[in-house]
Amino acid sequence: MRGEGDDSSDADRLEALWAGDFGDAYSVRNAAAAEGRRPFWDARHAQLGFASALEVGCNVGGNLRWLAELLGPDNVAGVDVNEQALETLRAALPGVDARRAPARELPFGDGAFDLVFTTGVLIHQPPAELPAVMDEIVRCSRSYVLCGEYHANALEEVPYRGQEGALFRNDYGRLYRERFPDLRLVEEGFLARDDGPWDDLTYWVFARP
Repeated sequence: MRGEGDDSSDADRLEALWAGDFGDAYSVRNAAAAEGRRPFWDARHAQLGFASALEVGCNVGGNLRWLAELLGPDNVAGVDVNEQALETLRAALPGVDARRAPARELPFGDGAFDLVFTTGVLIHQPPAELPAVMDEIVRCSRSYVLCGEYHANALEEVPYRGQEGALFRNDYGRLYRERFPDLRLVEEGFLARDDGPWDDLTYWVFARP
């Protein structure tokens, strides 16, 4: 694992990795990511009643497809660093605000969306840059924060398609609670592979005060 002093350069390295051919290949592998995810978003919407949503690391829109149907495309936005993925999303979901931006610099105002969320994105952030990413997510949220990520009880680097320092499991729910004590845990659950192409994610939903 890389040392903490390398994390700023690691953030640039990983953003370049996901913006290039490596990220393009990921988008191709996940072209059908939306299939099977509608029940999850229907249930979260019925439970929370949010009217707008931002996905950080939206890729080709596997989650935003269902949120656009629920909320209307004008109330849905996504950011990613891979332009090919964003072009696919824009073609499939006209009206959705799809922007190229890193997770640590979200191009939206404070409290711009009822719900801000990630699925499989915090795991790809360098550990020392993670607080800045979480700060941005919470800053842009008016009501709720959701994260769905690979879980481990402590920081654990996982080999990922030949890349060093590119995937980290952790207890991301605990990290949110420690950094933002005012957040209230609404729900915690597990998204198994059999429940849709979720890839065995643990998810947490937090309400802002």
